[in-house]
Amino acid sequence: MHVRKGDKVLVITGNDKGKTGKVLKVFRDKNKVVVEGVRLIKRHTRPSQKNQQGGIIEKEAPIDASNLQVICPGCGKAAGVSRVREEDDKPRRRCKACGEIITAG
Repeated sequence: MHVRKGDKVLVITGNDKGKTGKVLKVFRDKNKVVVEGVRLIKRHTRPSQKNQQGGIIEKEAPIDASNLQVICPGCGKAAGVSRVREEDDKPRRRCKACGEIITAG
């Protein structure tokens, strides 16, 4: 998967097109990602020990990873990511526009 927890991403299609946010959670088996402030849903909850009052809560729902593009921290643009092996032989993600290595978080 091209996105990781902590990445800053841009939504490229759908109702939230153009929004940016930080990746909070990744579901690899479903190819879905939860992004901060994107695809907000309203959840009706009953009163409980945790939430004494209950009511309607807004929270983020998963969005398909194919609808997201990673934003490079170096150049600040939504850029393509290529995997490159460094001298220590570990795969790294590199921005195709500026060449900077992208780290999550």
